[in-house]
Amino acid sequence: MTSIPLIKSQPHPCSYLAGHTAQASFVSPAFPMTALLYSQLIGYGFRRSGDDVYKPSCPACTLCIPSRLLAKDFKPNRSQKRCQKTNHNTEVIIKPPLYEQAHYDLYLRYQLSRHHEDGMADCTPEDYIGFLSSTWCNTHFVEFSIANKLAAVAVVDQLDNALSAVYTFYDPDLADHSLGTYAVLWQVQQALQQQREFVYLGFWVDNSQKMAYKSHFQPLQLLSNGQWF
Repeated sequence: MTSIPLIKSQPHPCSYLAGHTAQASFVSPAFPMTALLYSQLIGYGFRRSGDDVYKPSCPACTLCIPSRLLAKDFKPNRSQKRCQKTNHNTEVIIKPPLYEQAHYDLYLRYQLSRHHEDGMADCTPEDYIGFLSSTWCNTHFVEFSIANKLAAVAVVDQLDNALSAVYTFYDPDLADHSLGTYAVLWQVQQALQQQREFVYLGFWVDNSQKMAYKSHFQPLQLLSNGQWF
């Protein structure tokens, strides 16, 4: 057993639920994090943001619930099958987690269209790459292109027995392609091909419109009181 030091953040506005205050417990930056250790911590509800590993630690709220898919049990619904058909000509290229101007420009367009109220559209190139990449994790930037045009980027961590969907951003003009959904479907297929058991989807938050899409992937496993169900 390894003792992992945690540091609790200061209270701050919740990014999921308006009017709520959030806190998180971070693994101390002085602690040597590895992809293997993170592969274990994610099973206990931790996530990463850049090199930081954290879990929600809100005194008066437990609405952020870790979620994952068991890849072999997932079956696409009718809408997801239509999404796969719509994107049957979408090209995929797996790249290292390095800064590319085209990715950054697309990220800003996505933030301005979808999350302009969060101020994410004002992030610098350093903020962007610091948020999505990691110095210790095996991360890929997965490009999705339609008609030779960059359409979406999915940031995916490869863990010991799972894939973790870190973040996906896409061209707002291609909303009818449901590229966020397609990116998750692609990751499930990759997990099956690589014989990895799970695809982690981050936190599911009841009553949060941003997180509602996760409930469309069934059967969705949730973590409660240390147990997945």
